[in-house]
Amino acid sequence: MAKNNKNNILIMGLSGSKKITNNICKYLNVKPIPVTISHFADGEIMVRPETPVRYKIVTIIQSISKPVNENLMELLIAIDALKRASAKAINVVIPYYAYARQDRKTLGREPITSKLIATLIERAGATRVAIVDVHSEQAQGFFDIPVDTLRAYFLSIKEAINKIRCSNLVIVSPDYGGIKRARQIAATLNLPLAILDKRRPLPNHAEISNILGDVNGKDCLISDDMIDTAGTMVAACKILKDFGAKSITIAATHGILSDPATERLSKAVKSGVISDIYLTNSIESVYERKIPNLHICDLGKYLSEIIRVYYSEAGSISKVYEHYTPRYVK
Repeated sequence: MAKNNKNNILIMGLSGSKKITNNICKYLNVKPIPVTISHFADGEIMVRPETPVRYKIVTIIQSISKPVNENLMELLIAIDALKRASAKAINVVIPYYAYARQDRKTLGREPITSKLIATLIERAGATRVAIVDVHSEQAQGFFDIPVDTLRAYFLSIKEAINKIRCSNLVIVSPDYGGIKRARQIAATLNLPLAILDKRRPLPNHAEISNILGDVNGKDCLISDDMIDTAGTMVAACKILKDFGAKSITIAATHGILSDPATERLSKAVKSGVISDIYLTNSIESVYERKIPNLHICDLGKYLSEIIRVYYSEAGSISKVYEHYTPRYVK
């Protein structure tokens, strides 16, 4: 296979990631391969690529976002179709990996659904998987094929700090689970770190009782992997305000935005609790949200460079990270 020959790059976008696929293909200077996705009267799905793929490397782009189970089945069927069409290799790029929060047993008789999804994708025939800012990086251990757990949070961070121009910025982790990510950001930008003491007694319900670190009079930048119902995020922002934060900017990767997230975030922005919100388009329904001061960061160029590394059979994903690493000048 010729190195970097665009004719060898086959990209197939599915229903959950049409916009990202088009943007990726634009940067790679290729067209997505045509694919027919049909739904039978009883809800069954059929996926058929309209381009011969025998002995080819094909990359599928699909977020497992709402409708989660339909997009998951569409992905599995697409992988199976490519395998049965004798594709040489099947790369699967998943901008949003659903069920990632179900990655361990906390009570008896609970499933580890993140592992189940990994098994399904692998057994369907995927040969390499890339997942973006997965809730817990242990998910890569659920696969027995090569997996890249891509870091994209710095894209929203980079856009946010390009706007924030101040000398008293502090990076905030919304919980203990996000400390590693927040510490990396704070160290990279040479900024102080604050941590919210959050407990989650029930799913989609959190309690915040304290803050570790100084946020009084500071401009706070909260980094998180996802925003779901936004209850936790808005509560965190209110606590920061109570502790004297001057302004609060949110930078997250996945905008799940389940109801009533749009209403909660809109009220928080209008009331001055939140200044700006930066989300990526890993979940494309984010474009439909009417939230004040919402900024959407496109993953297309970043993912195109990752895919280029796959096809060139050379280069390093670490080098791609270096190109996108944010810089902060006070």
